[in-house]
Amino acid sequence: MSHKIGLVGKPSVGKSSFFNAATMNDVPEGAYPFTTIDPSVGEAYVRVECAAPEFDESCTPSVGFCDDGVRFVPVKLVDVAGLIPGAHEGKGLGNQFLTDLNEADVLVHVVDFSGETDIEGEPTEGHDPREDIDFLEDELDMWYLDILEKGLDRYRSGYNGEEKNVEEDLAEQMSAFKTNKDEIKQVILGLGLGLDPEEWDDDDKEAVAREIRKRTKPMVIAANKMDKPVAQENYEEITSDPDYDHLSFVPASAHAEKALKKAAESGVVDYRAGDGDFEIVGDISEEQEAGLEQIREFVAEFDGTGVQAALETALFDEMGAIAIFPGSANGRGDTQGVFRDCFILPEDSTTEDFAYHLHSDIGDGLLHGIDCHTKRQVGADHVLSHRDVVEIVTTN
Repeated sequence: MSHKIGLVGKPSVGKSSFFNAATMNDVPEGAYPFTTIDPSVGEAYVRVECAAPEFDESCTPSVGFCDDGVRFVPVKLVDVAGLIPGAHEGKGLGNQFLTDLNEADVLVHVVDFSGETDIEGEPTEGHDPREDIDFLEDELDMWYLDILEKGLDRYRSGYNGEEKNVEEDLAEQMSAFKTNKDEIKQVILGLGLGLDPEEWDDDDKEAVAREIRKRTKPMVIAANKMDKPVAQENYEEITSDPDYDHLSFVPASAHAEKALKKAAESGVVDYRAGDGDFEIVGDISEEQEAGLEQIREFVAEFDGTGVQAALETALFDEMGAIAIFPGSANGRGDTQGVFRDCFILPEDSTTEDFAYHLHSDIGDGLLHGIDCHTKRQVGADHVLSHRDVVEIVTTN
């Protein structure tokens, strides 16, 4: 599991419920702040269409599982605790919150779209979910701005007595965000700014910090509690607001997903995570059936509960990650099984990147790859595509 999805949100919005629904872990849930204090880490799954049928094979996964041609590939899901106003100033669990958050590759922000929790996570009515969205983005932007300011101080002081470009000093200061001088230079020039920070005003600095944050901490909004009519009204209004065009929204009901998974475990329903329908197969009471039919209406309208969709939107759409199957030119896996593995790699990964992902020795001895779909040889710098099946030819 080489990628980590961070789950974030203010207290009492259903974040722990979302985490439990995705992982089926037993993390405490409650309608009060700081139910979760320490970050919880669990195994969730993202769906990938299995490549084995394209080669007239049946896969034998070494991790995860395959269900009727849909591969469920494990990823790490982290329930990050401590988001409160002033977190970037160290309030609440501020510093620990930011440290835990920074370990995530991509974020899913769980927002209560019913408006039934205020900015502090306390019960209320009529709260605008936009305040929660703005709140998190502002906290992150101020966090980035603080570190950017330290990078500018480093630049002005001529750190180490060396003459450097501003993008180099900012990249060194902000290296924890997995950025680099080329990306920072691109951000600065893309905003129409010069490379002399003495010419920047406060708004310019905030704009640079915000753009770096957007690039290095991609985010999806999980619009939770969408099984409530008021949440659906808020969703229509907010997703039509041009101020939020830069964000991806996924309608979700963590409650519905967890209910269906529990029902499936007890043999009451036939349900596969992420599906837009399910079948009742067990004996249940009229009350239970009424509850399940209410859930059915929701998943039919939104093509699922949204829990799987939020994770996959974050990883594949926002982050641009790709799934790669190791194979051989005849389409088979190694001697231990057929299509045993499916790896999630970063966007624009090459044959060489894949070889090193498998093992450093394999990368060191790389000769070339073979695209198992076309049987054509591909070079070390060949950029891979989602669901490629690649054989690595190596001296090691």
